[in-house]
Amino acid sequence: MSPELEARRTRLLPAIKEARAGAFVTTALPNVRYLTGFTGSNGAALLTPDRAILFTDPRYQTQAPQESDCEVKIIRGPLLAGIGKWLKRLAVKTLAFEHNRVTFEEFAQLREQAKGTRLKPIIGAVETLRMVKSDDELATIRASVQLNSAALELALRQFTPAMSELDLAAEIDYRMRLLGADGVAFATIVASGARTALPHAHPSGHPISANELLLIDMGASVSGYASDMTRTYAVGKIDSKSRQMYRAVLESQLAALNTIKPGVTCAAVDRASRNVLKSYGMDKLFIHSTGHGLGLEIHERPRVGRKDMTRLEAGMAITIEPGVYQEGLGGIRIEDTVAVTASGCEVLTPTGKELVIL
Repeated sequence: MSPELEARRTRLLPAIKEARAGAFVTTALPNVRYLTGFTGSNGAALLTPDRAILFTDPRYQTQAPQESDCEVKIIRGPLLAGIGKWLKRLAVKTLAFEHNRVTFEEFAQLREQAKGTRLKPIIGAVETLRMVKSDDELATIRASVQLNSAALELALRQFTPAMSELDLAAEIDYRMRLLGADGVAFATIVASGARTALPHAHPSGHPISANELLLIDMGASVSGYASDMTRTYAVGKIDSKSRQMYRAVLESQLAALNTIKPGVTCAAVDRASRNVLKSYGMDKLFIHSTGHGLGLEIHERPRVGRKDMTRLEAGMAITIEPGVYQEGLGGIRIEDTVAVTASGCEVLTPTGKELVIL
């Protein structure tokens, strides 16, 4: 039995008890992986105070016992149908389920198969546990961050003006894989010129031309854990307005980083970032939150935003990524992956943040 997996499941038990449930089920694959170690594409975990059962299909009958320390049940057909039968065997009177993770079809299926069991919706029980990472998790995130930065450095060595956004994005993804990543943590963003004003631009066939901005937002997945980084470059000369925007965003990002320590709310970190941009008259050009948690998913709790009153704790992994976006001109975003420490924070991203001219 894995001590860390067992400890995670034990930490979940109070939430099950608080819901006055005899068992808890999750079908969300990141949560299944967190609680059982299973990495397959189809799985569900059923937890009671004294049992942990992993359900999957025949494709994983060899893999599941190798990866997981739980009882493994191979189900032919819908997993929730199999779980329903086990609920009857275990005489579960009330089952807690994640209502934000279960589709209506799955709920109807579970209700049909688990007649006699009351279904109790809860939200965020596992995600709350996942906010604070173990030392092993932080080490994996750090490895992901290091690989991500190395991939960017290698890809930029291949960069030449007139290369398309799509070509550069493909080069970045290739370098990640070459360095050993599972894959990308999200679709790589490469935008140039006026398209940098689109915060989540999809790479296009647009050639990256001289004398314009280039924004790259990328993340690797390493052993299931995500990294996230954004850098904005100047390709040749850029105008004074773009330089001022870059300076404002960099100061905003540094102000947010300087605010991070245990006990500080996410809203306070977001406010520190916005206050700097306000002093430049650019606060209305900042149209998203300052950051987010990351780990087994690229977006996890907490949200580093205006209204999130979650207090930071040592062991949390978050991003800090202020940006300003001027339609017709372009956008600037600077993002690091950060670990909250006992006294402040550690910026995990090694890539420099001063404006670089390519």
